[in-house]
Amino acid sequence: MARTIEITFKDRERILKLIEREKEFGTGRNKEPLRDLEQELNRANIVSSEEIPHESITMNSKVLLKDLALGEETIYTLVYPEDAKLSENKISVLAPIGTAILGFREGDVIDWKVPAGTVQLRVEKILYQPEASGNYDL
Repeated sequence: MARTIEITFKDRERILKLIEREKEFGTGRNKEPLRDLEQELNRANIVSSEEIPHESITMNSKVLLKDLALGEETIYTLVYPEDAKLSENKISVLAPIGTAILGFREGDVIDWKVPAGTVQLRVEKILYQPEASGNYDL
């Protein structure tokens, strides 16, 4: 059974608009991940920015993830596509890893499907979450 994530009203609306734009104007190669993300958003528990748990990954959150097989830790910031910059570990919510981590919480283990199989990542820590810092406008 799929897990239910929590997401803010604002993030959900912006991401749904991105998905619609990508469906209409995109290359068409990301259809399955977009469909998965849309389904995740439709199942999500929608809350206000003030009510989102501080240990949840929201848009513009900076998180420490650990690859459970390799023991490697990586810090990512989850951003909108126009702000994505791999050299700074800013990953788009429309990228597979971005879609995979959205709405998860500290301590959660994420099964991320990659071409070679499935990678298990644990959310070690939320280093920054805009809503926890009182920033509801990002």
